[in-house]
Amino acid sequence: MPVAVGSYGQTQPSCFDRVKMGFMMGFAVGMAAGAMFGTFSCLRIGMRGRELMGGVGKTMMQSGGTFGTFMSIGMGIRC
Repeated sequence: MPVAVGSYGQTQPSCFDRVKMGFMMGFAVGMAAGAMFGTFSCLRIGMRGRELMGGVGKTMMQSGGTFGTFMSIGMGIRC
């Protein structure tokens, strides 16, 4: 959506800023989903302690990076 220019010289965010924002939003959503799915899958196969935390963290980073990448591509297309 276009942002109106106000009396204080406000301008629209640049395309790069939009892509960064898309990546950050996607990364946050992916991390949350990765925490849920990673915890469930690691507990299901019997991981405990340090192994559980490593598995959940790895799943969170993977899903966050993947979803963030696709969200940034989508925001880049909209520029």
